[in-house]
Amino acid sequence: MAQHKSAKKRIRQTERRTAVNRSRISRIRTFIKKVETAIAGGDQTAAQEALKNAQPEIMRGVSKGVLPKATASRKVSRLSQRIKSLGAA
Repeated sequence: MAQHKSAKKRIRQTERRTAVNRSRISRIRTFIKKVETAIAGGDQTAAQEALKNAQPEIMRGVSKGVLPKATASRKVSRLSQRIKSLGAA
């Protein structure tokens, strides 16, 4: 257990930051699930609209440091690829 005042403060700061980061990650996952639901439904226009809403949220996760840039780019790329394949089918 922390004894020093500064160590106790760092624990408080870490708890706050962890809560914020978890909510950001949860929000990103929710947006991704909305896109995947639209893809599963087979509605290309709804899926494109959902991706259009999800993409800024995913990239915001990158700027806030909760996702690596490559991970976010990969997720967006794979989702858009799946949406594109809906139109071809």
